[in-house]
Amino acid sequence: MNQPVTTDSNLSDTDSKRRRTLYLVGGAVLAVAIIGWLVLRPHGAAQAAVSEKNNTVPPLITVVTPQFGPVSTAVSVTGQISARNDIPIGIESDEGRIAAVLAEPGDRVHKGQVLARLNPITAQTQVDSATASLDELKATAAVAEAEWARTQRARDSFSVEEAERRRTSAVTAAAKVKAAEAQLADAQNRMAHTTVLAPEDGIVLTRTAEVGQIAVPGTTVLFRLARNGEIELRGQVAEQEMPLLKVGQVAEVRLDGVAQPFTGKVWQIGAIIDPTTRQGIVRIALPAADQNLRPGAFARAAIQSGMTVGAIVPQTAVLSDEQGNYAMIVNAQQKIERRAVTVAGARSEGLLVSAGLNNTDQVVAIAGAFLRIGEQVVVAPSAAVAPTAASTPAAHAPSAP
Repeated sequence: MNQPVTTDSNLSDTDSKRRRTLYLVGGAVLAVAIIGWLVLRPHGAAQAAVSEKNNTVPPLITVVTPQFGPVSTAVSVTGQISARNDIPIGIESDEGRIAAVLAEPGDRVHKGQVLARLNPITAQTQVDSATASLDELKATAAVAEAEWARTQRARDSFSVEEAERRRTSAVTAAAKVKAAEAQLADAQNRMAHTTVLAPEDGIVLTRTAEVGQIAVPGTTVLFRLARNGEIELRGQVAEQEMPLLKVGQVAEVRLDGVAQPFTGKVWQIGAIIDPTTRQGIVRIALPAADQNLRPGAFARAAIQSGMTVGAIVPQTAVLSDEQGNYAMIVNAQQKIERRAVTVAGARSEGLLVSAGLNNTDQVVAIAGAFLRIGEQVVVAPSAAVAPTAASTPAAHAPSAP
């Protein structure tokens, strides 16, 4: 019987077909798995995001509850202590070398008191020279006047020409005497100006005069004098608060390093607003006798300008943008909402809000700018914020807009 003959080539073709079949089946399975993963992946990511959101803890915030009532309004002022009238003192005549200094900073001086002296040698020489010239001209004038007097008594003894000459000589000599007297007065004035005098009663603020120094008129300031020792605070005030100021208002002035405040009065209000800083100037008179009030010291003042109804909230609780001032409020659903507010002024303890809030609002005290409107929050326990100078709470608080 004839048997079929199996060759190596037939076996190789059969194995090759089987491998290709296995590759095709495996590729199909892998493709189905990849497609399934791609289809199911977005749904799984969304579920993970929702789960993560549901597990997020709401931020814990601090709130304050405003308490409206009568509040004393005050205008805040910052500035420097200055002399009310600062008088620079120099020399008025020719330059000269300082020979003596007789006053020191802090000295109380009187009008006409000697503060310094210049070397008088040159001025004294000019006085002596002018005096000698005057004496000489007076003698010459006396002779000319005597000759003219004789001519008048004996007119027939002199010709007309000689009489006119003697009259002219007498008049010229008298004129020269007057000129010499003026020169002597000028020399004496220069001599007097070698002594530097206090032009008014006051306190010496500064002294730059030193023995041996050359003093030049018009450029060298030897002393600065506070007339009558009057001291003031020259402060800057915000433009919107300038209408609240009036001459005669009482101000409480405080200095760094001095525990007790000083009481002053507004005596002058600036007539213009600086176009760059948008601030005006106010001048507050202070007691001149207190030595702690030194010109140049930095000071703060609060000028009482009346009473208003409002509440003081922390400065961090009020925000602002192009729409105006606002605060972040926690509503009944413990979510954030925005509320427009009216700021009536600034105090050392916070901002005075006159409208936009009420006594039941929970105002975010800090970091309100980092919260989103509608965001869920958790409120930490907080205390009410009462007005600073209220004897009794106001009967009605301004309602929110």
